[in-house]
Amino acid sequence: MEQLERWFREKQVERTIQALKKNNFEALYVLDSKAALEEVMKQIPDGANVGLGGSVTLSQIGLLDALKNRKIPFIQPQTQAKTPEEMRELFRKCFSTDVFLSGTNAVTEDGKLFNIDATGNRVGAMFMGPLKTIVVTGVNKIVKDLEAAEKRVREWAAPQNAKRLNRKTPCVETGVCSDCSSPDRICNIYVTLAKKPVRTEVVVILVGENLGI
Repeated sequence: MEQLERWFREKQVERTIQALKKNNFEALYVLDSKAALEEVMKQIPDGANVGLGGSVTLSQIGLLDALKNRKIPFIQPQTQAKTPEEMRELFRKCFSTDVFLSGTNAVTEDGKLFNIDATGNRVGAMFMGPLKTIVVTGVNKIVKDLEAAEKRVREWAAPQNAKRLNRKTPCVETGVCSDCSSPDRICNIYVTLAKKPVRTEVVVILVGENLGI
């Protein structure tokens, strides 16, 4: 069974990589987190400044330590800001970085990136502002199409992220999305990168592991 599952996943990754390239993204597949980290660091040129979107995946591959060890200046608003005003300012600074690093909520087999965001800083910087965006995602986030992508995020990822972020939303109580109007709602902005943005280089690194939520 394990061999069949591996074969199925390889074919799925193959289709997804080909579709991403057809949509003008730079896309590549690596076997594991270690290889993903090496590829990300290779993609960041010397002298670049870096912005980080909130991402469990980036933490899992050890990115923060790698950036610190290489002495690459980076902005991570969620951990560096001490006040809401400072966080807003750091969000704005991410849009002028050389490289923006992020995970994604879902990637479709026809080569699209789908994300749901609370404030828009992460999804906005993925396609406008930074010269280059590097998206790292585990194979567990591959879905058939945009309908499946939205279903995955709303029913699986969003409740868990709301819980992780200590939001006061109905889904944290029930584990089920109720399309709420809570002030703490994180599903406010839905963004699809259907093709590569005109002025931003986007590199998608698919990792042969389950990463993120």
